[in-house]
Amino acid sequence: MAEVLVLVELNPADGTVRKGTLEALTAARALGEVSAVVAGGPGVAAGAREQLAEYGAAKVYVAESPEIDEYLVAPKAEVLAQLVQQASPAAVVIPSSPEGREVAGRLALKTGSGFLTDVTEIAADGTATQVVFAGAQIVHSKVTVGTPIYTLRGNSVTPEPAPAAGEEVPVQVSLSDQAKQTRVVDKVVEMKSNRPELTEASIVVSGGRGVASAENFSIIEGLADSLGAAVGASRAAVDSGFYPHSFQVGQTGKTVSPQLYIAVGISGAIQHRAGMQTSKTIVAVNKDPEAPIFELADFGVVGDLFQVVPAATEQIAARK
Repeated sequence: MAEVLVLVELNPADGTVRKGTLEALTAARALGEVSAVVAGGPGVAAGAREQLAEYGAAKVYVAESPEIDEYLVAPKAEVLAQLVQQASPAAVVIPSSPEGREVAGRLALKTGSGFLTDVTEIAADGTATQVVFAGAQIVHSKVTVGTPIYTLRGNSVTPEPAPAAGEEVPVQVSLSDQAKQTRVVDKVVEMKSNRPELTEASIVVSGGRGVASAENFSIIEGLADSLGAAVGASRAAVDSGFYPHSFQVGQTGKTVSPQLYIAVGISGAIQHRAGMQTSKTIVAVNKDPEAPIFELADFGVVGDLFQVVPAATEQIAARK
């Protein structure tokens, strides 16, 4: 069976495997036998091997070197390029995070390979599904040059365990001078809330211009917390200073694809829809019955969000 490489992303706080990687491991199994690639500083793979094996990694390539963490993403791309040359895999699958997309692009150049980004599904014959043109079209594409490289959109695939050997294979790290041109001089660990990470959450509650102020976003946060959800915001909301830009959902923000997306006070401009319309179930709350978001929603509530959302939060809390 052909080998498929999956680049591993870990949570910096505790070294556990990020959900996007588990999804990539699951999707990659359609193409062959999965091998995980862990690249980072010394000891980076210590707490990850068992989880990677649980989700289908027959091999775990471990590339550990201080230099990988001392520079930006170029070292990871070089490690992958060396493995592609040595192992001749059928494909490489990478989570579609900001870092993952950059690594994939660099890898494509280094190996002379075709690259499909932000795919939502990978078929056994290598055909990938993508949502393009701000969500207006769904296309099926296939790489015809080199080793196919895919980045997988978050929440497109449900992670499924498939226990495998997880054999650890050390990788000798040898970096070129080109990979060392941009050094990391400082790292700041962002304080995390108890809420799920936006791009990995199975439920997202987003607020828009209709929320009217930063103070009123507590209503959105209350509903999100009652559901164990992440909080998002439209571009209009973040541009108005209601919520930080890092929580923006849309064409110029983050792309999410949760099981449930609740849009509160969001009109539904095409730029916002591009970042959330692949959500499995969409609920919209808006006082304007003609709001474009209702064209996309599975369920719509026409009403004042300041009455609807607190009432919904209260009902959810009462059922717990």
